[in-house]
Amino acid sequence: MIKKPAVQAAGPAAKPSTVTSLRQHNRARVLRQIILARETTRAEIARDSGLSAASAISIVAELIADGLVEEKGSISSQGGRPIAILSPRADSAVTIGADIGERGVAVEMFDLAMNRVDREFSGGREEEPAAQIAADLASALTALRRRNPDRWPNLLGIGLGLPGIVETDDAGERILYAQSLGWDPISITELCDVGAVVHAENGAKTQARAELWYGAARGSDHALVALLGRGVGLGVVAEGRLAHGSRSSAGEWGHTVIEYNGRLCRCGKRGCVEAYIGSDAILDAWAARGGQFEGSGWGALGQLIDGAAGGDPVAAAVVQETIEYLSAGLGALVNLYNPERIVIGGWVGLRLMETLGERIHEAVKGACLARPGGQFDLSVAELGGDSVSLGAALLPIEALIDQNP
Repeated sequence: MIKKPAVQAAGPAAKPSTVTSLRQHNRARVLRQIILARETTRAEIARDSGLSAASAISIVAELIADGLVEEKGSISSQGGRPIAILSPRADSAVTIGADIGERGVAVEMFDLAMNRVDREFSGGREEEPAAQIAADLASALTALRRRNPDRWPNLLGIGLGLPGIVETDDAGERILYAQSLGWDPISITELCDVGAVVHAENGAKTQARAELWYGAARGSDHALVALLGRGVGLGVVAEGRLAHGSRSSAGEWGHTVIEYNGRLCRCGKRGCVEAYIGSDAILDAWAARGGQFEGSGWGALGQLIDGAAGGDPVAAAVVQETIEYLSAGLGALVNLYNPERIVIGGWVGLRLMETLGERIHEAVKGACLARPGGQFDLSVAELGGDSVSLGAALLPIEALIDQNP
């Protein structure tokens, strides 16, 4: 269990000294480094953080005393004492991340070492109103709590990856604006009010956070992490951090226009990226040309790609058109942001990258300026379909780190 800070005596608050502030900063850095690494040593902490060996040893000792870190085995050294392996103390806390869509929710519980403890799905196959999504979320959380009663008291918080813009208004209320789903603005409290600390962010950003911590964007200072599903989103990594913009809507790439007065988008505008490379847009284009398929998800998209590979000229034309629209959208972003890496995720992105990755890479390079076009690599999201919920579960972890001086 996480050690609670001692109650402070009443009186005027003392301003932290520069030395104290620096130590608090270093403690947060070390905790983040251990959670990121999952397994590390005191020497690696000192090397990677730039701290002295004595400072690293002292901070690690504090984190062990507070129940956040533990020694978990050892490795042999060259002629000296065994070297202790440090890990987050997995059983000290749990965090929950939820991938919220218009057709239901996927909710996952992780321990402090980010091992999945449990998961729950709730929802249906059709679009649902916001009130039903809130009910689905409550149902999933209730199921997790019922199955994990001993862990629930150590819950750090719940993170939500949401299908829209999440803003904090002037009164401090967090509001979801899901224009593409046709929802009225809704407060996060209305979506999730379960007596726990709730964090919320756009789902494309939580995917990007997961890939930045543990996946294909790890180690990148400048990256673009695209989410392609029914909707289309983007996480922009600049100087190693996620960009949010003035009010958090940075990355709404799916609603940038690539064709003036083009196809109608779910947001109500015309010519948006999402109206060309979202799953419904791709399959509608195929159906309009006589394509026949079952379903509207992974299997249907697979039928399109398989048809193109098998020589179906209509399917091949739709696939080629999809690659061209995707590359036009990403090529513009390459010119704008000069990334070192582009990561493509979301279930549509994963499906396309299975067999079309090289074609997409070459098409993106051809759609942007030659110089930045030769400075990025393209990869598939490593964390697959769990990336949105995993990234959402990192929101309480980041809050723990920020609050851990």
